[in-house]
Amino acid sequence: MKIGLFFGTFNPIHVGHMIIANYIVEFSDLDQVWFVVTPQSPFKQKTSMLSNHHRLAIANIAVENYSKLKTTDIEFKLPQPNYTINTLIHIEEKFPNKQFCLIMGEDNLKGFHKWKNYEIILKNYELYVYPRISEGEIKHKFLNHSKVHKVNAPIVQISSTFIRKAIQEKKDISTMLPQNVWKYIDEMNFYKS
Repeated sequence: MKIGLFFGTFNPIHVGHMIIANYIVEFSDLDQVWFVVTPQSPFKQKTSMLSNHHRLAIANIAVENYSKLKTTDIEFKLPQPNYTINTLIHIEEKFPNKQFCLIMGEDNLKGFHKWKNYEIILKNYELYVYPRISEGEIKHKFLNHSKVHKVNAPIVQISSTFIRKAIQEKKDISTMLPQNVWKYIDEMNFYKS
């Protein structure tokens, strides 16, 4: 089984994440996409982040009706900050019969050369890259690399930051979240203050 790992804080998960994950699992050779809910990115501060437990619960609600989309809390148990290379080694040990790949936006590919042990990641794992509108150039060595697969997924310009800010401003953004996720966030009063 070939699984794409879609890393993020998912604070919260929204329709943009769902559209990209579903597109990639349906229009590539991947069998499943796992949302890797990460407790802390080396590139992000923890300021307005919901607890690990709540973000995982929201992601679980989002994927409950999609058999090819899963969630994992594997990074919750690893030393922080989480580095992708450490997670990949750990997840392969835990699931030796599965083949893992990375899913990332073009913006992440542009900075991929800054990732810890990026050369080892690129040597051992395929990257599925979806389009993002962002500044900067992709390093030439990644453009035509045999392990880098560009996926022509729809460009979705919704961010978790935008969602949080809109909720705080009492905007109706219910269409930008899976319906069951919006209901849960609203009932739990998340992001309102």
